[in-house]
Amino acid sequence: MTFTELTTLVARCLDEQLTTVAGWHAAGAEPTLPPLAGAGPERLRGLVLAEHLSNYRLWHVEDEARRMDVGPEVIAGCKRAIDRLNQERNDGIERVDECLVQLLAGMLQAWGPEKYNTETVGSALDRTSIMALKIFHMAEEAARESASPEHRERCAAKLHVLKAQRADLGRSILELIEDYASGLKRPKVSYQFKMYNDPSLNPALYGKGAGEKKP
Repeated sequence: MTFTELTTLVARCLDEQLTTVAGWHAAGAEPTLPPLAGAGPERLRGLVLAEHLSNYRLWHVEDEARRMDVGPEVIAGCKRAIDRLNQERNDGIERVDECLVQLLAGMLQAWGPEKYNTETVGSALDRTSIMALKIFHMAEEAARESASPEHRERCAAKLHVLKAQRADLGRSILELIEDYASGLKRPKVSYQFKMYNDPSLNPALYGKGAGEKKP
């Protein structure tokens, strides 16, 4: 794989984040993805879309969690789903970066400095994923006939800003890959080590909250 091919692939992933959001909503059913490829560029693409799907599901559970017309048991269920999906999302970001590092092994300039970006490609693609969801839903609001003209106008203005910001971020991701190619920076996986979902690391799960008596 060349850096040019990688740039083309990542640009495709950025486009697919937008098109899949629209397609998943139009289908009106729970989205599914084909099995991940074993290795190589298609695996990277599959991982980006899988992480994107976690954000898609998380977005809609977050909406449900803010309802005021349901009982506490529904909100508690939403909270647990949010925790699970957030874990999937963070695991997905790490898998994207792990795959990217593997793809780039042997392609990096041996003489390049050990300099890293403040954000990984996986983290940045997570942000463009969320922005794709914002763009879709903001466009819905800008076109919602039951809303006031003022509401639609405000949403249209926000939509314009969101599209510009996402384009800027997408360009920055591709420029970061160019930095890898030129030897200016190196890719690295940033592990989050989330503790709240791990029964061995969360005191509320292994301690008093789990029935263990404390002094």
